[in-house]
Amino acid sequence: MIRKIIEIDQERCNGCGACAAACHEGAIAMEEGKAVLTRDDYCDGLGDCLPACPMDAIHFVEREAAAYDEAAVMENKKRKQPLKNWPVQIKLAPVKTSYFEGADLMIAADCTAFAFRNFHESFVKNRITLIGCPKLDMVDYSEKLGEILKNNEINSLTVVRMEVPCCGGLVMAVKKAVEYSGKRFPQQVVTISTEGKILE
Repeated sequence: MIRKIIEIDQERCNGCGACAAACHEGAIAMEEGKAVLTRDDYCDGLGDCLPACPMDAIHFVEREAAAYDEAAVMENKKRKQPLKNWPVQIKLAPVKTSYFEGADLMIAADCTAFAFRNFHESFVKNRITLIGCPKLDMVDYSEKLGEILKNNEINSLTVVRMEVPCCGGLVMAVKKAVEYSGKRFPQQVVTISTEGKILE
C-alpha cells in the first residue's frame, strides 16, 4: 500500500540516537552509528521522531510500505521491556502478590541503575525488581522485606549495592529479612564501584 512514512537521510544523520529514543513504536534503531528505519510496519506515520532530530535528517515520504501493525509493535515492546513489576520502590511494594511467587528477586540500591551502564540487561531482566536507599528513605527495610520473603515463595535473591558505606544498610536489612523469613534460597551480593564496574 502507498502511505506516509518516514525516510532518514543517512548523509545528514549524525548518529545521536535522539530519533530512536523519540520513536515510541521502536521503528528506528541505531546501526553502525546511523539511525535506520528497521521495519515499515512499526512506523505509525505520526512523526514523533522528526522534531527530535537536530540535523533535520528525517522527513515524510509517500511510498509503498507495509501497513502499520499495532499488534506487532505491542508484542515487540513486551519483549524489550525487562521490568516485570510495578511498583519497584520497597516502601510501595505489596508484601504478598503474584509476581513474587517463584521469583528471582533483585533488591538494588537506587544509585546502582545510574552507575552501572548495563543495569537492566544484567540485573533487571528475568528478575522481579525492588529498589531503595536506607540513607535517603531514613527507614529500616528489614521488616517490610522480611514480610515479602515470608509471604511468598522466592526462588533466589540478588542484592545489588554500591561500594559506598551507606549501602551496607541495605545489605544488613536484607540479611535480617532473610533471618526473619526462616527460608533458605540462593543469595548473592553484587557490588558496583563508583566508576560503574562490578567489584569482586
